[in-house]
Amino acid sequence: MAFYAAMTMRDLDPPMMQPGQILARGVVRHMVELGHASLLEFIPSRGLRVDVMVMTGQDELWVIECKSSRADFTSDKKWQNYLDWCDRYFWAVDPDFDLDLLPADTGIILTDGYGADIIRPAPIDKLAPARRKTLMKKMVQQATARLTRLQDPNVTL
Repeated sequence: MAFYAAMTMRDLDPPMMQPGQILARGVVRHMVELGHASLLEFIPSRGLRVDVMVMTGQDELWVIECKSSRADFTSDKKWQNYLDWCDRYFWAVDPDFDLDLLPADTGIILTDGYGADIIRPAPIDKLAPARRKTLMKKMVQQATARLTRLQDPNVTL
């Protein structure tokens, strides 16, 4: 019993989870609490991979990029390319992250991997209806392909 008392919640993380994956998990848990649907590592277009894509109950599409450190943030040269693929853009960072690094015209979500809070809402820039329809279709296709592979790892998609 003393062993468990000395452990932190982070000790219970699967050993292969990277820091960004832990942040994404907390974000997804919060999105579920808000009634939103999330898809990890979504590919909206060739050459782009979003950490978390969210569809809200109001059919807004959010991109959430998880940054685990200053180096992780400063090395990201593609984040502005994601703006064309969402209604709102957020950064998800841990509570120790220097928030002054993050652009003022983006949203901020604080997460510890077990939950999250939106501390600065992102401004809205509505997608064109045709792009929204395309993105929603891609989200469904990618999500159902993952579910199919979970049910039958030998299936070829």
